[in-house]
Amino acid sequence: MTHSRRGALSLTGAALAAGLAGCVTSSDDTATAAGDGSGEGSESGGNSGAETYEVGHGDSQTTVSAASFPEKLFVYAVQTGWSNWGAQMKAFEQEYGVPLNDDQRTSGEALSDLRANSQDPTHSAYNGGYTYGILAMEDGLTQAYKPKNWDKVPEKLKTDNGHMTATRRMTTTVTYRKDIYEEEGIEPPETWEDLRREEIAAKTQYQPPNAAVGLAGAISINNAYGGSLEDVQPVIDYYNDVKQKGAVFAGNVEQKFTKGEVHTFVEYDYTGLDLKYNADSIGEDQVETRLLTGPDGEKGALNQPYGYGMLKGAPNPEACKLFMDYVLSLEGQRKFLDAFVRPIRAPELEMPEQFPAQSRYEETEFQVDYTKLVNEQESIISEIGQGVGLTGY
Repeated sequence: MTHSRRGALSLTGAALAAGLAGCVTSSDDTATAAGDGSGEGSESGGNSGAETYEVGHGDSQTTVSAASFPEKLFVYAVQTGWSNWGAQMKAFEQEYGVPLNDDQRTSGEALSDLRANSQDPTHSAYNGGYTYGILAMEDGLTQAYKPKNWDKVPEKLKTDNGHMTATRRMTTTVTYRKDIYEEEGIEPPETWEDLRREEIAAKTQYQPPNAAVGLAGAISINNAYGGSLEDVQPVIDYYNDVKQKGAVFAGNVEQKFTKGEVHTFVEYDYTGLDLKYNADSIGEDQVETRLLTGPDGEKGALNQPYGYGMLKGAPNPEACKLFMDYVLSLEGQRKFLDAFVRPIRAPELEMPEQFPAQSRYEETEFQVDYTKLVNEQESIISEIGQGVGLTGY
């Protein structure tokens, strides 16, 4: 888990909500207390004085009562140490009195678990890679809920039926130990071809493709070498080459990176920038993050959306709706930006200057046909995993 060393970012647009549970604003960015205007809320059920909140957008608008809130809310892949969820969890609990379970799993693991428990759901919502959520929707595992500020999300990054909504985006980058590179006389990478050099490959970690971040990395490399969603042989060849030279495929890289056991890793811009500017475990001047092209200038940095959706038959739907509203509020969106995760409402916020130059994003970043990716995703993951001989494929 990281702790911010930066000061608060300035905001454009609506002011932030603040205060303890029950202290709510009347803006469209946060849940609004229902009642007679006294600030005490309305009574609900047999719980005298239980606070109620107006939540949702459009046909999803409704009132939820604190009387129904659970002792703990379970949402897949909402976890400390990733996307600044720890700060989101803490702020939500302070605001509404509902703690969240620390769910340490990947998007792929979340999808597998919710499929296995579809007849008796254990979690209230799926959260993770957007395309994994679409697969859950296509399996009939989600239900409609359009959170407040749903209308602020780009049309291509939400489903019309309200089953899946993007909350943030991240772009594949390479993060390396600048101090170790300098000590060992290693030239920093400019293209994906540089990561095939023996001195870099031997100490590089990649995420497996069954995690959303790992799939994004694989698609980035594949695109950089002329591949497509129909042809993933380029990344299979690449992975086999670097694997032979000592590269590893695993998650949980931060501790190994800060100890110097891994010199280079492939994840998102968020991961590297958050380590560089927010982590207490390593110095800012020890870390560098780069967006890469292919050897001939091909774009090599996939822009990957992440989002959430309520689960069909989910327990604790009222608290879940309030949490989904909070994440899409400007306050919740700012929590992402504090850790260099680009929120879906980024145009309404002031972006920190520590991000790489926009011109570099333009040179390297690309998107794919996400509908096609949804349709081909599982076969792509399997083909890459088997082609590289990774465990579990």
